[in-house]
Amino acid sequence: MKQHLLFTPGPVNVVQNVREAICKQEICHREIDFEYLLQSIENKLLTLFEIKNRADYRAVVITGSGTAANESMLSSVVAGKNILILSNGEFGERLHNISKIHNENTFLLEFNWGEELSLKKIKDFLQIQKIDIIAMVHHETSSGMLNPLEKIGKLAKSHGAIFIVDCVSSAGAEVIDLEKCNITFCSSSSSKAIGSYPGLSFVVGETQEFEKLKNLPIKSMYLNLYKFYDFIKTFSQTPNTPAVHSFYALNQALSNILNEGIQNRYANLRDKANKLRQGMLSLGLKFVINQKDMCSILTTVYTPSYIDVGVLRQKLREKSIIIYEGKGCFKNRAFQVGNIGDLSFTDIQYFLDSLKKVLDSFKPTGEILPIIELVRTLSVVGISSQIQKPTPEIEKISTNILISKATL
Repeated sequence: MKQHLLFTPGPVNVVQNVREAICKQEICHREIDFEYLLQSIENKLLTLFEIKNRADYRAVVITGSGTAANESMLSSVVAGKNILILSNGEFGERLHNISKIHNENTFLLEFNWGEELSLKKIKDFLQIQKIDIIAMVHHETSSGMLNPLEKIGKLAKSHGAIFIVDCVSSAGAEVIDLEKCNITFCSSSSSKAIGSYPGLSFVVGETQEFEKLKNLPIKSMYLNLYKFYDFIKTFSQTPNTPAVHSFYALNQALSNILNEGIQNRYANLRDKANKLRQGMLSLGLKFVINQKDMCSILTTVYTPSYIDVGVLRQKLREKSIIIYEGKGCFKNRAFQVGNIGDLSFTDIQYFLDSLKKVLDSFKPTGEILPIIELVRTLSVVGISSQIQKPTPEIEKISTNILISKATL
């Protein structure tokens, strides 16, 4: 068994040939060896996105996490124009925070975490405010919500706006049709569904739009998107020293997807997600969002009321299983389970068996559980403060709860 099974949305367990690729012999990044490597990665990225008119698109690779690619787009594309950020989670909020640093005319249309984007509200906003760029997250990892590319892309086009998308955790797992969805630029990362190590990100975009960046104000020295484009176009290189060995690993991970077949990879991830979800439903667990709205790589699960998320994660860690804790409004209320990277169906069954054992170890007696739910309900509606003195029966059950908790 692996040292840890990473049931997370990234970083992930990498397969053996990716592990071997990162250990290849050193090369100089200003030599032809690296030029061939970068050309190989760009060609494979354009193939992964199934771009039909390949001459109309380029891909640049950045040494930095997915956030670096997002900041490269947001600091390079907007200039003095109006940009609208659509947000329904942590990573939409991050796009907004990045844009505010670089762009004075940044607008935000905010929805609750895990809430579907309302096309009506977006249309209404676009009727009253001129917007030149719309930006959003495809897979909002904080909830697992998959936001609609085609609908928002069509809306952007109808209002004369370009569309940029954070595809950091969806590329390699979901269909992202740049041409059909009118996506001008999109970003992603090496370490999530693509299945390589952290540390690299990339931007895929329309060649003509890359060219337009040449005359826009430079707001970042390192993350100047035009400079990355100009260097790959002119020299087949990066403008700064890249993490060369990570490029080897990314190249191998992309080869793995293409050798498997892109549609086969998508189907495999869907099958793994379905196995996980059906298994967790059979354990009586509930999901934060509807399955129809989920990405195929991640499931966000409500934690039963009698379980501490931190203790749950620690108990799974003792079984070599790593999961995510919920963030923001889901903190202490939910946990997240990913199904990407080198995780087999056997690993998934091991996770489900282990999760059942851990959940069973938490379960209070039939006498205690109703009172826990009662106390939670009373505390939510503000009634608990009105209870002056507990009855002997409640005192006895409360003592049993403390004993049960102490023995966990």
